[in-house]
Parts: sequence; structure tokens; C-alpha cells
Amino acid sequence: MIYLADLWQDFELIDAGDGDKLERWGPYRLQRPDPQAVWPHGAWPKPDAYYLRSSSGGGTWQMLKPLPQTWTIDYSGAAGKLTFRLELMGFKHTGLFPEQAANWDFCARQIKQAAGRPVRILNLFAYTGAASVSCAAAGAAEVVHLDASKGMNARARENLQLSGHGDKNVRFISDDAVKFVEREIRRGRRYDGILMDPPAYGRGPSGELWKIEDNLYGLVERCARLLSDRPLFFLLNAYATSLAPAVLANVLDLVLKPAYGGHAEAAELCLPATARGLVLPCGATGRWTP
Repeated sequence: MIYLADLWQDFELIDAGDGDKLERWGPYRLQRPDPQAVWPHGAWPKPDAYYLRSSSGGGTWQMLKPLPQTWTIDYSGAAGKLTFRLELMGFKHTGLFPEQAANWDFCARQIKQAAGRPVRILNLFAYTGAASVSCAAAGAAEVVHLDASKGMNARARENLQLSGHGDKNVRFISDDAVKFVEREIRRGRRYDGILMDPPAYGRGPSGELWKIEDNLYGLVERCARLLSDRPLFFLLNAYATSLAPAVLANVLDLVLKPAYGGHAEAAELCLPATARGLVLPCGATGRWTP
């Protein structure tokens, strides 16, 4: 089983191979590294820009045609039409992970099925807010969007406005996720849906070491204490880590089933590559529902 993000119109994974992928982001073609693409690629047209890796780490964007500093693309899925701003960023990023569209739609469907009661959502490590925008567009009464980067939160707020949902109740918070969750527990706050995309490795504001293999289970345990009496979902992403999907399902089941029952499933998030009918794996996701 895979979770396939195959409803895109403004984005296309054209092909992948030889450690790279060729994508269409609106009218522009970008070539970016991808370690999963270990097979040879086919004959590719020239990209408009490509990311050149450095032997010392990181890299730089190389422009073959003029590109605007920023541009937008649309996605139409379970939450309706959403609009996101893009730009060529550091570490090969564009400000959006298109494979996550499968998860945006999952969250939106869960929220819509709960129509008739106010739904509160917590999005941790929320980046530029595509999932937060989708949850708000689907009808969540409140979305708490948390990311340590103020710049990412500013982009998330812009994406909410671009998508036509600037009037929705979305709170943008710049904070350490673990410390925020601890404070929410003490406040007695409760959420009907929680999603998170924690990094593989990092440090907190006081130098605290975060390593996903060591700290993930404890964070999920803490977050479970924030769930309401009738939770809708708990979604757990593991991007750029070695954790298998079954690990995420095990963590969710061990933490949530004793109190709420339900069931967790997990799979690889994938994008279809149109040139040769391949699928490119883009990280693992675990989903718990009651």
C-alpha cells in the first residue's frame, strides 16, 4: 500500500533517476537531487533551474532561464482550491512538499466528516502551512499552526491569505514544539486532530538535542494527552529519516489504542512520475483514526 498524491494539475513529477528528479512547478521545470532515484533516468528536456550539490554539503541553485523570485501554484483536493507561494530556497527546497497533498486530503476528509461540531486541530513542525490551510479550508473551527521559524510562519500566513481563507481562525505560533505541548497540557487544552512532521535531528532553543529515533515516542505520548474525548485523527510524518512506515504505525497504536481504540496504518507517500509510469517514494506517514 502507498499514499499517492495524484490529483495535481499545477505540479508534475516528470521523471526521476540518477539521483535527481525533474519536476514541473506551474510553468517552470526544476531539477533537484533525490537519493531515492537510484535507477537511470530517461531523456530529459533542459530544466529552467537545477540544484547543484556541493561536496562540502548543501548546494546552490543554477539558473538556465530567468525565473521570478516567487510564483504561485494551485491545488484542488478535498478542501477545495488552495494556493501556495513558491521560491527557490536553500537545501533544494521550494516551500512546498507536493507529496503531502495526500495527507492534506486525508485531514480535510476527517474534518468534513465531523460536520456539526467544532473541530480544533494542532499542526506541529508545520513549515509553510499547507496542511494548516487545508484544515482551515475544510471547516476546522480552530487551527493552531506551530513552527520554530518565524519566516516559515509568515509564509504560512501568506498561503492562508492566497487560498482565500484569511478570515479563518488560524493561530500562528513560533515556539519549540516540545515546550509548547507541555504548556498546553498544563493549560488543559484539547484538540480533535493532531498532525506533526518532526525533523530527523535538531536542537531546541536551549541546545536540547532532538533525535527522532530517541524522542519520537515520548513526543507522541505527550501529544496524546492533548486529544479530546472524541478525536478524529493523529497523523505522523517521518521525512528524510530511516524509519519504516510500520514503525510509525506501531508508535501510534501503542500510544493511542489503550485509551481510544481505533487503528493505525502507515505507508510511503509517493508521487507518480509521468514519463515512465514510475512512483517515487517521498517519506513515510502513519495515520491513526478511531
